[in-house]
Amino acid sequence: MYDIGLGAPQDYTAAVKWYRLAAEQGSTKAQSKLGSMYDIGLGVPQNDMEAIKWWRLAAEQGDAFAQLNLGAKYDHGKAVPRDFKEAVKWYRLAAEQGNSFAQEKLAWKYILGEGVPQDDVLAHMWLSIAVSDDSSSVHKAATHQRIQQRDAIARRMTAEQISKARELTRKCKANKFKGCY
Repeated sequence: MYDIGLGAPQDYTAAVKWYRLAAEQGSTKAQSKLGSMYDIGLGVPQNDMEAIKWWRLAAEQGDAFAQLNLGAKYDHGKAVPRDFKEAVKWYRLAAEQGNSFAQEKLAWKYILGEGVPQDDVLAHMWLSIAVSDDSSSVHKAATHQRIQQRDAIARRMTAEQISKARELTRKCKANKFKGCY
């Protein structure tokens, strides 16, 4: 309530206090939010190492948002050594939970061959999944960009590769994003 100012005045310091109490008791959502507060520096001094600490706790318990953010830290080498394989690991875990931002990040790892072998078929598949599972108007711009990215990849693919990507997309969605590689 303090974080967003709902029913109480917005007070990031108070929000951090309550997030910390819940996080220390094992709440993954509170751990993830506390990681974000440290990442941005809301209610606490900005501190990448503290952000990573809290996101790792939440990520290891399956929080997709924390997994996405932890993957980004490794992807960019911010406060941790740059490690594309570790980034892919965390992006994949979030992607398998249906996080469309992680699905897009994973597609880019396949486009660039960072942490995984370069693979246009899998890149196309992950972008198709991100597009199909993110149709809300809130993410309309992101969806449009993903469609453009997927179509750009498709222009360098053969008809057989596109067909394979579509089949993998169908299978991946049917398996609820598990084992999609």
